[in-house]
Amino acid sequence: MSKQFLIFIITVLALIGCNNNQNNGQINASQNKTEEEMGYISELNENVTRTKVTYKNRYGLDVAADLYYLKDIDKTKKYPAIIVGAPYGGVKEQGSSVYGNELALRGFVVLAFDQSFMGESGGSPRNVSSPDIFVENFSASVDYLGLQEFVDREKIGVVGICGSGGFALSAAQTDTRIKAIATTSMYDISVSARGGLKGEDLQKEKERLSLQRWVDAENGYPEYIPFFPKEPLDEVPAELDELNAEWFRFYALKRGHHTNALGGFTTTSLLSMMNYRLLDFIDEISPRPILFVMGDRAHSRYFSEDAYKAAAEPKELYIVEDAEHIDLYDRVDRIPFDKLEDFFNTNLK
Repeated sequence: MSKQFLIFIITVLALIGCNNNQNNGQINASQNKTEEEMGYISELNENVTRTKVTYKNRYGLDVAADLYYLKDIDKTKKYPAIIVGAPYGGVKEQGSSVYGNELALRGFVVLAFDQSFMGESGGSPRNVSSPDIFVENFSASVDYLGLQEFVDREKIGVVGICGSGGFALSAAQTDTRIKAIATTSMYDISVSARGGLKGEDLQKEKERLSLQRWVDAENGYPEYIPFFPKEPLDEVPAELDELNAEWFRFYALKRGHHTNALGGFTTTSLLSMMNYRLLDFIDEISPRPILFVMGDRAHSRYFSEDAYKAAAEPKELYIVEDAEHIDLYDRVDRIPFDKLEDFFNTNLK
């Protein structure tokens, strides 16, 4: 079999995968399926309704989301709403579902969405990361919520988990409709994309990624190398260093595994992240409040600490005891929902 024919077959398979994953705005989960079969890592409370919805961002891409609210909600009234952004590379069925369920129980309308090119949202090629589009999707989510008759468009807040913390803050820098912002285990992906490299080492990395574009152009599709296995593991591989072992403890085990979140993005996505500064104008969010939540053992805590220093008042840095980074994805005994409820009740009024 010739190399050219192999490349052709791989390209066709990749395109089929993209088409199968792309959301056409008509995705509906079967009511006969269990939470696990639908890929949700948490069980939906019997008093909460979850509805699949889609809406467009300003690029015309479909954004797929889950809308959570109490079953006995009076839709003739208007309620405060919270947008939940998933960890970078994650999907709404993972940590976002935990937040959606819990915050809905506390009286909020909650919208948890998949980023473009991810999960059930539209966009092709799959697994492309775009800082501008990822930020835009928060504003598109505000658009959607503000059109719902039972949502008070003057009371819309955001929770950004991990990388979505940086994207949510970036959106709030210019979108004044976002009235309050909370981040949990925040990452600034525009900083982490550089991997701490400087000078000659940084130039070598840019050269490597730039040359990969030749390969992508020749193949007709961008390189994407999944980081996590297609099927969940029983345990974390012993040879991993602690940081990668932590990611595996969530994404690679049954705890947080999802077939639409196998880790990473297309290789050359790093170039756009390197060329973008998410939080240069974080001080302009003021006078709207920001709550930074981080675990005391989180490897990522310096992102929250640096952003807190750069932000203007009103702001608060809240530290969760005995919690690592991923604990604030799904552990309801660690995620400070009482604190989040109080923050949004105080500031969405």
